[in-house]
Amino acid sequence: MPSGWVLPKLLKVLGLEGDKASIIKFEFNPKDGIDNPALSLAEDIDGEAMGEPRFYLLSKGSTETFGFCLHEELGCRGHVIRQVELGGLAQRRGLQDGDRLLQVNGLFVDHMEHHRVVQKIKASGNQVLLAVLDGDSYEAAKALGRDLSQMLPADIRPRLCHITRDKSGFGFSVSGPEGVKGTFQLSVRQDGPAERAGVPSGSWLLELNGHSVRSCSHTQLARKLKQSGSKVTLLVASGPVEEFYRLRGLQVTAALADTSWLPFKARELHMVKGDAGYGFLLKEDDYGSGAVGQFLWDIDAGLPAEQAGMKEGDRVLAVNGESIEGLDHQETVLRIRAHKEQVTMLVIDPASDAFYRSIGLSPLLFLDDGDPALGSCTPSPSNSPGLCHIDVGPKRPGSWLMTAANSITITQSPCREEQRRLRHAF
Repeated sequence: MPSGWVLPKLLKVLGLEGDKASIIKFEFNPKDGIDNPALSLAEDIDGEAMGEPRFYLLSKGSTETFGFCLHEELGCRGHVIRQVELGGLAQRRGLQDGDRLLQVNGLFVDHMEHHRVVQKIKASGNQVLLAVLDGDSYEAAKALGRDLSQMLPADIRPRLCHITRDKSGFGFSVSGPEGVKGTFQLSVRQDGPAERAGVPSGSWLLELNGHSVRSCSHTQLARKLKQSGSKVTLLVASGPVEEFYRLRGLQVTAALADTSWLPFKARELHMVKGDAGYGFLLKEDDYGSGAVGQFLWDIDAGLPAEQAGMKEGDRVLAVNGESIEGLDHQETVLRIRAHKEQVTMLVIDPASDAFYRSIGLSPLLFLDDGDPALGSCTPSPSNSPGLCHIDVGPKRPGSWLMTAANSITITQSPCREEQRRLRHAF
């Protein structure tokens, strides 16, 4: 290999080609060889496609797994893909052992705490879009201090918009090639209902009320819009976003969407117990399709629950930073009583709850991302179990975290012969 090949090749892989500010940091003398460990990685980089993030849309059945584990490992940086199941979904799509996870559903996660990334994948349900980078390229980029988020498209999320019509209609019109199904572009009236709901003019319509329009003719779409009544929910994508998914053969779904324009939000309630308690009743009940939830009723006037903003009929999503989806009534009660004098709940009102059920997605998937919760870890002796405790207290609005106490299994890791710390199977 020519001595002058290694550095230019590595810089090209990492997107540094032509970046003089970055290049002058290296003083490379071919006579002295390569002493920088990051540079030596370039010798193993073969092919123009190496070093580029890869995108995988994984879709599984309700009884299946995605077929990989996500690890946080001592001695390894990043969220590490491990134990890719032979013949499983992840392997069939192309995930490889040692890949580093950069994005979940279009959201950059490399900087996030491990338990938060795990929660985002779990909340995504049966479909998740992952962006990964091979381990060698990841370590090389980190060694050079590169911002990994700059290796990814700036915004690849479609937009979910809920429109209430006014006396003149929904405020948008639809056009598309004559005789071609499923290709609909939107023109949006200035200051109309659609524009106020966040629909960009010129965007492409992907879903209507939770259903794909890919097989719809223009006549069928018009009929569905008429049947929607006074409200309609659209999944739309700008031209660049639509092109991004189309060129990669990926289907765009609502699970990937930016929901910041929606009027439906979960609410965080923090309560400090008074002399008469919190002042609410927790009741287990069905809420459609055989699902069971925990609901809030009999809210006493003037007590902490009412003062915190609790409303009758709210459904509890999480308690003290931990999701309660899948927990029964008694387990939820124990979570509420865990902190004797105060509790923080994430709740959702009936109308918002019904909306997310109508599109088949958990509201936990669309929580705003805030600062990591303060936490502390109890160290454990080598090769013995330990416990990581996350202290969850009152947080600023928009900074809700799905945190939990996690058992830490210490085993020998293949990464630099260090030890594995956290692992979660999907």
